[in-house]
Amino acid sequence: MLPPDLPVPLALLIVSLAVTAIVALRYFAASGLFALLTGRLRPGLYAGKAAQIRREIGWSLLSAAIYGAPAGMVLWAWNHLGWTRITADWAALPWWYHPISVLIYLAVQDTCFYWSHRLMHRPRWFRLAHAVHHASRPPTAWTAMSFHPIEAVTGAVVVPLLVFIVPIHVAMLGLVLTIATVMGVTNHMGWECFPRWLVHSPLGGWLITASHHERHHEDYQCNFGLYFRVWDRLCGTDRGLSRRIVAAAGHGAARPEAA
Repeated sequence: MLPPDLPVPLALLIVSLAVTAIVALRYFAASGLFALLTGRLRPGLYAGKAAQIRREIGWSLLSAAIYGAPAGMVLWAWNHLGWTRITADWAALPWWYHPISVLIYLAVQDTCFYWSHRLMHRPRWFRLAHAVHHASRPPTAWTAMSFHPIEAVTGAVVVPLLVFIVPIHVAMLGLVLTIATVMGVTNHMGWECFPRWLVHSPLGGWLITASHHERHHEDYQCNFGLYFRVWDRLCGTDRGLSRRIVAAAGHGAARPEAA
């Protein structure tokens, strides 16, 4: 806890730096773990990509600061001013609302990401910012946060704004952030870690995993979603799964209707 008489600008700077460090450590832990797993299960997949991975880590550390600063400020406002709709009391919200709050946060994130992602693929915005992310060809477990600062801002503000609007328990917020971290890494690591029965099930047809997102990195103008394929399907931008990943996993044909 920070001293109550600490000047507000200094307090905000301290918490922003602290949360930035946490985001960076979370990135290294998650990406490092899945990169290690890739080396064990898919040896040679990242061969010759040392320079690309170093570049991805550099951009990701910059993104960590952009994600960490607003999150730290929100954390300080919650602890010291009672702002936000975050609660640490399970009884403050109905029991049935807790899983719904997670779905609301994920759905809003997914919606914001889909439309900002499509914007980033317009020529001007792609050249200015999004080309940084697509310089990872193909992506690796270290690519998840490899964004130009302009693009990082579009993702960094969503949850900090939501906590002022949508009530959520702090543990459920932690679950949202965990899902974001795991899906961000696994969707980019270049192979499918989820089982065939899930990827090709009716449920899998609405979820985004590496098989689906890799197709975006192959064809660019498709598969823009973050967690769910709802917006891609509604807007006609869903082109199914990556043929390379599906073939490597032995999952059968990458037919959009079966994806």
